[in-house]
Amino acid sequence: WKVLTAKRWELLRTMCGAGPLTVREAARRVNRDIKAVHGDLTALVTAGVLERTEAGQVQFPYEAIKVEFMLQAA
Repeated sequence: WKVLTAKRWELLRTMCGAGPLTVREAARRVNRDIKAVHGDLTALVTAGVLERTEAGQVQFPYEAIKVEFMLQAA
């Protein structure tokens, strides 16, 4: 959960199907500060959710993502 925060989910949703993007373009699309988006993108690349291209752009290499979990009371 430390990796998939609400802001990072928003980034993933925006990047899904968009192809490679620069950090600046990703920040523009989610209307956020470039430094904050850079940090989020770096965390997602480190976690293996996003990939960096040879040109230095970032891309979501999947057509879709499915996350399934169950939450129960203790």
